[in-house]
Amino acid sequence: MFLEQERGVRMALTAVFAVPHPPLLIPEIGLGEENEIRDTLDSMQRVAKRIAELQPDTIIVISPHAPHMSDRFVISSDRSLYGDMRRFHAPSVFIRKNVDLELSTKIYTESLRKSLPVLLSEGSDYYIDHGVLVPLYFIEKKHHDYQLVIISLSDLSYDDHFSLGRCIARACESHDSKTVLIASGDLSHRLIPSGPYGFAKEGPLFDQIVTDLMRNSETEEIRKIDPQISIPAGECGLRSLIIMSGALSVIGFSSRFLSYEGPFGVGYAVCEFLPESIIEKSDLSEKKNKDSPFLHEETDPFVALAQAALDEYVNNGHVISVPANLPDELIKERAGVFVSIKKGGQLRGCIGTIAPVTESIAEEIIRNAIESGTADPRFPPVRAEELQHLVFSVDVLGPPSPVVDRSELDPSRYGVIVSYRGRRGLLLPNLEGVDTVKDQLSIALSKAGIPPDVDYFVEKFEVTRHK
Repeated sequence: MFLEQERGVRMALTAVFAVPHPPLLIPEIGLGEENEIRDTLDSMQRVAKRIAELQPDTIIVISPHAPHMSDRFVISSDRSLYGDMRRFHAPSVFIRKNVDLELSTKIYTESLRKSLPVLLSEGSDYYIDHGVLVPLYFIEKKHHDYQLVIISLSDLSYDDHFSLGRCIARACESHDSKTVLIASGDLSHRLIPSGPYGFAKEGPLFDQIVTDLMRNSETEEIRKIDPQISIPAGECGLRSLIIMSGALSVIGFSSRFLSYEGPFGVGYAVCEFLPESIIEKSDLSEKKNKDSPFLHEETDPFVALAQAALDEYVNNGHVISVPANLPDELIKERAGVFVSIKKGGQLRGCIGTIAPVTESIAEEIIRNAIESGTADPRFPPVRAEELQHLVFSVDVLGPPSPVVDRSELDPSRYGVIVSYRGRRGLLLPNLEGVDTVKDQLSIALSKAGIPPDVDYFVEKFEVTRHK
């Protein structure tokens, strides 16, 4: 357990998490499709593990889909709540939890003191909605001895949502239980033409602004996002994040951004906000390989890092930490990365990320080198006796941009990303045997399983290749 509290000592919020809530993350609903958002799935499992380590007595969830009223915030106050996934054809997925009535009342009282319109729910109309149930599905697998508080959004101002967050944090300070707060909400629903609401240029921009603010622990700026960006973006979770930012303004946690992706046209971001004491302990446990001396001046550090990552994993089953003696670009910058492995001139593995899912290019290389060598479904995992015969290359991707006319493409210079109804295919530039735009698009479409005669969306990007 990370935090030890003496009996009788008042406790503030222990940790805060921002999570998405796509029902298809649940295997009983996704039926394999959850693997298309593997980074989000891994991050949700990491959040569940963290919460299990913290052992909270109460979990507060802010949900855009909780029963709500336009002119006030609604706080759960029934003795127990039930919810299931029958509307998503999975009635066997359900949760029943007792409500922390004392904390609900404290939040209600603190909100009234600040003249915020709030209502304690009464009767049996309140339930555990999917915005709550999706994150709890993962948490329940690792920690289930907790009470629940659910709080809805409203049509009130962003400042009122921010103030509610501050009231939640103050109420927790006067409560004799260890509590974590979860802000549930997806980001833009307009990232690609085949998404649920089509494509809007504000969609990717909104997601970039929000994720950058979370990465930099600048969450108080979230409520200042221009409505001319957030409204066309078709966001879902902005007000959840604003309530969260209000709570964080009281307790002052630092962020650890875990992942972001949006292959189905909806942005999914996962971020944890932790006290410095927890972050310091986590950092200490990750330092053991920090000073690895494997890099040499004559070796490209990008390629050397990829090789070292796979060597260590295949030989010892360990994921190396980021070495200390790396160029600043590897440590301080973020980008999507593809790691390709060849043996005897033939492809042996290639896996990558279109957009960054880790905190640095170095971490991206380590992650994708291991995946390329052990998880490419086209090849068996690399064996230890093969390592000395492998040749690595690392492609660092630039940001993608929409293609209006095919004349903008050049397979020797630009890679392509094709998208259609949640499917996405990527092909790197300057590949042997791929000499025409027609060939490049055909291969990318084939990789994604997209028919060539549909109205698919095309983006292009440049890469920096290290060999």
